[in-house]
Parts: sequence; structure tokens; C-alpha cells
Amino acid sequence: MIEKIRPVQKIDVPFLKTVVDSSELFPSEYLDEMMSDYFNNPDTEEVWYTYEENGLPVAIGYCIPEKLTVGTYNLLALGVKKDFQGKGIAAEMMRHIEQLLTNKDGRILIIETSSHQAQDAARRFYTKMGYAQEAVIRDFWSEGEDKIVFWKKLL
Repeated sequence: MIEKIRPVQKIDVPFLKTVVDSSELFPSEYLDEMMSDYFNNPDTEEVWYTYEENGLPVAIGYCIPEKLTVGTYNLLALGVKKDFQGKGIAAEMMRHIEQLLTNKDGRILIIETSSHQAQDAARRFYTKMGYAQEAVIRDFWSEGEDKIVFWKKLL
């Protein structure tokens, strides 16, 4: 069986920008700077990974260790190209990162989301994946838009 989830390579970046734009994750022009350490620092602890369909990246994941913690990681981005959504790719990406972090002695994975209506599906997804809503920081992103933090113990 061909492995569909793999680490991101530089050649993937233009395709990943279309994933980011399609999934409305964040402005894709941020991607080059965001990935700079990953591509330029051989000691980086950042995890960038993608899901391939027909040889092309159709999903992106980005995870980092939380500074000054032992085994706590933060999933900062997870997006699937719009025409590939609803096919279980995001769930596969989550299971992949959880297994990868468990193999690295990861203990906890947190995910920060927004209370904005556009994030409703994401919050339902993380709950379905076994994450508990751990914290709400009121008015974090903007007035009336809270940060909602999900948490899961990795075993």
C-alpha cells in the first residue's frame, strides 16, 4: 500500500498554497515564512505533513512542540482542499499526527480554534476525534471572538 501521508517537501509548497486558499485556513502568502524554519533548520522540531491524492498534496498539517513543556504539542493548522473534504482525510491526518507524536513521547496535543461561526465544523470535528474543550479565552481573536482550546491526552 502506498503511504498517502508524508512530510512536506519544498516542491509541495505551490500545491499547499492552493490547499490553504481552498480551505480558507489562513492567507496562503504566509506559508513561505511559516515554513522557513522547517526547510532551513535541520534541527527544527516543527512537523509539516501532507496527504497525497493522485500524487498531489490535497491536505496540510502543521504541529509544534509547546516551549517549556514536556511532551505537549500544539496543532496549529489542519486543512483539506475543498473538493476533497468530507472523505475522511482530516481524520486520517489527525490519527497520523497523534501516532507520530506518541512515538516521539508526546503526552498531550492541544488545538486552538475560534468561536467564529466559520469554525463550527472544525470544533465538531475535534470533539468527534476525542478532544475535549479545555479552555475559552474570551475576546482573544477580536471583540466577541473567543479562542477555544481543545485538549487530548496521547496514549
